[in-house]
Amino acid sequence: MIERVAGVILSFLLLPLAIASVPSHAQDYPNRLIRVVVGPGPDIVARVFGPKITEALGQQVVIEPRPGAGGVIAAQTIATSAPDGYNLLMATASYTINTALQTSPYDLRRDFAAVGRISTSPFVLVVHPSVPAKTVQELIALAKAKPGRLNYSSSGIGTPPHLAGELFKEMAGVDIVHVPFREANSALSAVVGGSVEMMFSIASTVQSQIAGGTVRGLAVTTLDPTPLVPNLPSIAQSGLPGFEVTGWNGLTVPAGTPGPIVAKLNSALQRGLDDAELRKRLEAAGYELAARNTPEDFARFIGADTVRWIRIVEKANIRVK
Repeated sequence: MIERVAGVILSFLLLPLAIASVPSHAQDYPNRLIRVVVGPGPDIVARVFGPKITEALGQQVVIEPRPGAGGVIAAQTIATSAPDGYNLLMATASYTINTALQTSPYDLRRDFAAVGRISTSPFVLVVHPSVPAKTVQELIALAKAKPGRLNYSSSGIGTPPHLAGELFKEMAGVDIVHVPFREANSALSAVVGGSVEMMFSIASTVQSQIAGGTVRGLAVTTLDPTPLVPNLPSIAQSGLPGFEVTGWNGLTVPAGTPGPIVAKLNSALQRGLDDAELRKRLEAAGYELAARNTPEDFARFIGADTVRWIRIVEKANIRVK
């Protein structure tokens, strides 16, 4: 009994020291170089944002590309790193899709802590000019009149353009056929050449083809119209309410990173989101800055994105060999 009481007393005596150590650790952070690992996709968002984080935190940020294995290599690099705020992952939709496809042992919801979302990039639903549909509603009517006869291309099984097509099929109630290619340019070339009728292409890739008339843009995949693709409505406002598929970028750290450090990183990120010049640079590259957001906001977004893709993958019975 005496030993138990003594143990309780000792715990209370040590508690203030344990609590005090957390803010002290956060106050010392950062005191050395910070790395941001980038997996799938371009690293331009990380490179544009890196100097802003350096400016806010007073420590150099280096960008470390780790492509390959659909993001598994980059995820492993950070998930197994020390949770000390010096190792960050530039997370994208590839990681939530990997979880849905069960192609990675790493899950953003479990193995990482969200810092904040940085940007989004819309896709555009485009068709070959020979397709007699000028609107989303006309395309849906055409697909219903010709079940199984319209094809849509993508940059591969399980990629965002593929899953966008599966979501479109489900919400519109149409039967269109997926034609996968090895990469995005080949998928777009198939639509430009007329061997495939339609696709969901990332906006920055397809803008010049829309302007040149080699494909017809019908709508964007953001919930609302975006200034990145002027004069096009969203699919959500064109008859499929709630339709949304976007590329996105955000920062995460290994699970277990102390909250005060995550808060410091988020504060630095918010300074970038408020920067008008940075916004212009990213918009010129095809990205739209996210609204100000907290780590909790980003964590909820990651959770919702993961659940949505799990549902689509299961419904369409998508398997990646």
